[in-house]
Amino acid sequence: MLALRPDIVEAVWQAVAGHLPEREQKAHPLGCHRRRVPDRDCFEAILFRLVTGCSWDVAGRLGKGGETTLRRRRDEWLAAGVFDALVTEALHAYDRVIGLDLSEVAIDGSLHKAPCGGEGTGPSPVDRGKTGWKWSIATDRFGIPIGWATDGANRHDSILLPPTLRDVASRGLIEEIETLHLDRGYDNNVVRNHVASVGIDDLVCARKRAPGKAAGKKKSLPLGLRWPVERTNSWLSNFGGLRRNTDRFVAQRLAQLALAITLVITIKLVKWADRWNREPST
Repeated sequence: MLALRPDIVEAVWQAVAGHLPEREQKAHPLGCHRRRVPDRDCFEAILFRLVTGCSWDVAGRLGKGGETTLRRRRDEWLAAGVFDALVTEALHAYDRVIGLDLSEVAIDGSLHKAPCGGEGTGPSPVDRGKTGWKWSIATDRFGIPIGWATDGANRHDSILLPPTLRDVASRGLIEEIETLHLDRGYDNNVVRNHVASVGIDDLVCARKRAPGKAAGKKKSLPLGLRWPVERTNSWLSNFGGLRRNTDRFVAQRLAQLALAITLVITIKLVKWADRWNREPST
């Protein structure tokens, strides 16, 4: 997977290192304590767990530290706001180098497994009622995430629309959206009124089929430009730690999602920088 390519890992690590909290070095009075596992080793182990979906124990062997060390380091960075700052920096970098295109924005949800349950999970309607979680994500015209929210798998997509738009607004991007594209799951007056209330005038929403209509009968429905967000959901679903999430708290899932989005954006930036060096396709 491209997320584990050395140049991608190095680029993300340099960004992470700039946000890590300063730690006061205290010498043990007897000089017999174990040496602290380097942050770089912990980062690579956390990244490996996110990409592959392996256990903390397996990731700890890679990072030269135990699973307790990795959990503790993850929580330390979470409390310091490292993951939020990281994804914010990645979005700003993309906007500065390539530029976000908010002329066509799409929002959609994606359901995934959460076998350990915990905060922000619920019975999945597509997995025989097993515990799962859902993210809702907004993307620009080319699939770059600009806002997201999470909840239990039993939450309807339309319920996650307001928090997703609030997250977009918190980044100062809501005013730049020209057209918003939604699928037929959002086709109701509550959604339309909310979208209008946040200042989005142009909404393209697929219509639900009228009751009693034959499934095989063709009917003209506005499809909209939804494939970018569906492709982005596919990119994020490739991360094993998101596809089958074992974290117990919402903040931990949001941290994983932020790191995954940072990796997606970084890959886009590296490919853009290397665009003239690629071999021509035949």
